[in-house]
Amino acid sequence: MANVSPTRGDMTSHPDVSEMRARYARMLGGRDVVLVDGPVFLLGLYCAVSPWILHYTTSQPALATHNLIVGIAIGLLALGFTQTPERMYGLSWAFCAVGIWMIVAPWVVGDSPDTGVALNNIIIGGLAVILGLLCTSAATKSATRT
Repeated sequence: MANVSPTRGDMTSHPDVSEMRARYARMLGGRDVVLVDGPVFLLGLYCAVSPWILHYTTSQPALATHNLIVGIAIGLLALGFTQTPERMYGLSWAFCAVGIWMIVAPWVVGDSPDTGVALNNIIIGGLAVILGLLCTSAATKSATRT
């Protein structure tokens, strides 16, 4: 009868240890920009709450709602980048598009925004484009390695 009781000890005697090491290395191989996931999430969080931080919820209600929805979407993208990076980094080009949209949104969605509101969205959009380009370059690098 086979010994099926759980034993503690060294994994080097496991018959699939080399395959497990190779799989673990492949899994971590595409995580070149692990430091980008946090800033992307924080950018989405700031985008969502910025109307209340800068107090333009009453003067620009449509833009406040817009920033809340886009901020939640950016946060969800960041969570997706963290959970399944090999699948989600393909959407990093869309993150760049969201950044460009955030730059022009005060004039498209808003109603004659003041300088502070416009500058807020320009900074959020610029950071989104930069972080999206970093994610895109990492996705391209990891795709060429495999």
